[in-house]
Amino acid sequence: MTVDKFRRIALSMPEATEKAHMGHPDFRVGGKIFATLSYPSADLAMVKLTPEQQREFVLTEPEMFTPVSGGWGLKGATHVRLRKARESAVRDAVAAAWRNVAAKSLLNSSTNLARDGE
Repeated sequence: MTVDKFRRIALSMPEATEKAHMGHPDFRVGGKIFATLSYPSADLAMVKLTPEQQREFVLTEPEMFTPVSGGWGLKGATHVRLRKARESAVRDAVAAAWRNVAAKSLLNSSTNLARDGE
């Protein structure tokens, strides 16, 4: 997967915007970050999952997903190895991260993304 493809997936989430944080792109909904690109290296992205979601993604796709080191990783921050990433898995992870930070009112109006497992 390319950086541009990850960017398109992240920006396809309802009301998602791209900003910059500490010199690398991030993706937000309602001002809250749900994903980032190119940190600490250009071939990585990050999705803001729950610890439970992180365990599931890492268990099912260990070549694609790995916990971020340190405290952020313990809270669910998960690296996406773009070179090994499959679009469907990345789309699922980005949608989960988006749901984790989106306002409840936005979740209610975006039913396709608000339901787990679909």
